Amino acid sequence: MAFRKMFVCWVGISVISGCMLRSASAQSLSNLDRGRAEQMLQSVANDVNKHYYDPKIHGVDWNARVAEYRKKLDSASSLNMALSVVAAAVDSLNDTHTFFLPPQRPYTHDFGWQIQMIGDRCFVTEVRPHSDAESKGVKPGDQVLSIDGYDLNPDNLRKLKYVFDILRPQPSLGVVLLDPMGRRQEVDITARIRQFKRVMDISGEGSDGDSDIWQLIREEETEDHLLRVRTFRSGNELMFLRLPEFSGFSNSEIWDMLKKSRDCKTLVIDLRGNPGGSVDTLGQIIGHVFDHDIKVGDRVERKNTKPLVVKHSHDQFTGKLIVLVDNDSASASELFARVVQIEKRGIVLGDHTAGAVMEAKHYNYSVGADTVLFYGASITDANIVMTDGKSLEHVGVTPDEIVLPTAVDLENGRDPVLARAAAIAGVKLDPQEAGKMFPYEWNPDE
Repeated sequence: MAFRKMFVCWVGISVISGCMLRSASAQSLSNLDRGRAEQMLQSVANDVNKHYYDPKIHGVDWNARVAEYRKKLDSASSLNMALSVVAAAVDSLNDTHTFFLPPQRPYTHDFGWQIQMIGDRCFVTEVRPHSDAESKGVKPGDQVLSIDGYDLNPDNLRKLKYVFDILRPQPSLGVVLLDPMGRRQEVDITARIRQFKRVMDISGEGSDGDSDIWQLIREEETEDHLLRVRTFRSGNELMFLRLPEFSGFSNSEIWDMLKKSRDCKTLVIDLRGNPGGSVDTLGQIIGHVFDHDIKVGDRVERKNTKPLVVKHSHDQFTGKLIVLVDNDSASASELFARVVQIEKRGIVLGDHTAGAVMEAKHYNYSVGADTVLFYGASITDANIVMTDGKSLEHVGVTPDEIVLPTAVDLENGRDPVLARAAAIAGVKLDPQEAGKMFPYEWNPDE
């Protein structure tokens, strides 16, 4: 493959300016913390100036804009608000892969639900057993009309997730729901908080050290388990391959996954919920489903433009290919689906994708001496222009056939998208049974 491995995993990122003003912390902002926020802003701004793929930064006077947001830090009344100002400055570039990562909190918070845009509406897709959400009567299939007073649409859901999950974690959310029968419900959902140790000893010396390092190992094993590739085969007619992300698989591992389908007539690659990942992995999978070299597109960098070309593998799946996507399919997932469409290699089913398709590099920073805060930023270093001359950024992929689950489907655990893919392959699959093939798995550590 003729291009390097890079980070393309997508995080929903735009900041809603109103959220900067809402739910402000009562704590005052010390001069020390204000200075730290100013340093965070300047460090990230400097790297945007040096590394952002567009040297003209979309015609924005970036230094003037940074100065504008630095002035806003003067009126920030809390550290949370100051961090929101830094995030808003970076967000003003309107680039899905350029965003600020604030210092990590010493806890995780989980509202016990999963929500997703389906079409132009937001729905609850999963509810954690024994969670506060479940106790308040929240169920899959409920339409989410608003969160903390914000009406939801395909654009601002990602913005709200960034604010409430990453930038400004909230202890509770006020939610307005509409159940499949049309009944309206207003609930406050309280997050389950899991505190971390502020200092962990991973030296392995002593009982605390032993427990800390084994805790980290267990959490990593759990994460690996949740992100494993899952398959389901129906005789020689059809194999389903659910790929949760484009992680760093080796070429041999890719083929180990795909060779199970080699004697099948149809392969369904399920990329729903897949946020992207390694471009190397993307290239390896493309190479195993095409019988010729493929130009994905052009990588438009800061100083030049380079073609992204994938060399085909000698080990290939040559049967019918079906790709499933949804609104959470992003980045490398979108590139794969669009290549399949452009090259007329297969059929893409599901929902319109995220439209978050750039390439970015992560930068890590720290501020402070006695007490050190670690933070980061993702900065786009290339745009991908497909062979049709278009970028998928803020556009996404429109499936060849739109297939969406209804509220009643979600309520009853049915998967009509998977069932439709099977029908195209000539296999009868009941949507209820399809919904049981790849059940959602909750992370026990959250």
